[in-house]
Amino acid sequence: MSVVKNENDEVKNAPAPRAGLLDILAGEVKDFNYNLKPYLPNDIIGGSLPQVSGSEDEAVWNAASQACGTEKIHYVYSVADGRVWYLACPSASLASNPDSWCPLAAALPGNSEYWDKETVYIYEREAIASALRWDPETGRMQVFLGAARTILPRIQSMDANFVTINPDTATIVPWRNRMLRTEKLSRAVIRMLIFSGLFVNFLAALVLIASLVSISFVNRDLVKVKENTDKAALELVQNAANVMQSDSIKHMVRVQQLLDKVALSNGYLVSYEVSGKRVEWSAIVPQGLASTFVSDATFRVIEAGRSRTFAPKVVGAEKGDNVRIKGKR
Repeated sequence: MSVVKNENDEVKNAPAPRAGLLDILAGEVKDFNYNLKPYLPNDIIGGSLPQVSGSEDEAVWNAASQACGTEKIHYVYSVADGRVWYLACPSASLASNPDSWCPLAAALPGNSEYWDKETVYIYEREAIASALRWDPETGRMQVFLGAARTILPRIQSMDANFVTINPDTATIVPWRNRMLRTEKLSRAVIRMLIFSGLFVNFLAALVLIASLVSISFVNRDLVKVKENTDKAALELVQNAANVMQSDSIKHMVRVQQLLDKVALSNGYLVSYEVSGKRVEWSAIVPQGLASTFVSDATFRVIEAGRSRTFAPKVVGAEKGDNVRIKGKR
């Protein structure tokens, strides 16, 4: 853990770089470098942009890409006072120092080494010096970089307070790289898809095993099932036959027989009523011919192996020499 000094010169632990959620999803936590070395790129640039909430990263990348003349850049930024303050350099500048960070980033507004805009922040290493200051007239952030023997006298001639950045106590601000982050996001998505597929397949296998186990405990009494099926099929056929069966034809034939018989007797059929299985009819015929209806075979049927006669009876006299006869069965 690195340390920083607060305004009261008290020392406290500063959080070191740590793996983020994207590193965890991509499975690269063990490859994360927690020990970044301070390094000052030879062609570092700096600037500021108006803050647009939610699009700070995009704005910094666009501005730094245009300033560096390439999309392959490393950059850092902070947000303060309604503006975005950034430092950037071409990625090729870090070819020999990939696991490094720029100490000047700790002096950006809002970071651990920043005090105010009237202060000049200096960092020197291996005869190379750099300085970060704000122009008192325009308020623009300026970055100075060069040999220590030329940069330091120029900076010391300025009328301002000076703070030397100590990389051992400053909070580390790692570089950002959009392309590397996009590739890491792709690896994280692919890894999550693989694990999701394995999880779904595992659930499917569990469901299949549970189904096979449950089937093995089912008592398959096929004989009883067959009997029930045959019984249901027989009942269905019987019900269908009952539905299709109709007595209308039989009664039509019976009515025609009665009409023919009554007509031969110079009479006429008055009514023929059907109520369920009960049939009643009545006719008016000459009195002298009424007795012929009793012995006529038309009213004799065979039931249960024996002959039964349903002869009509005279129920009353009608006009003239006619009588009303009534039959039923």
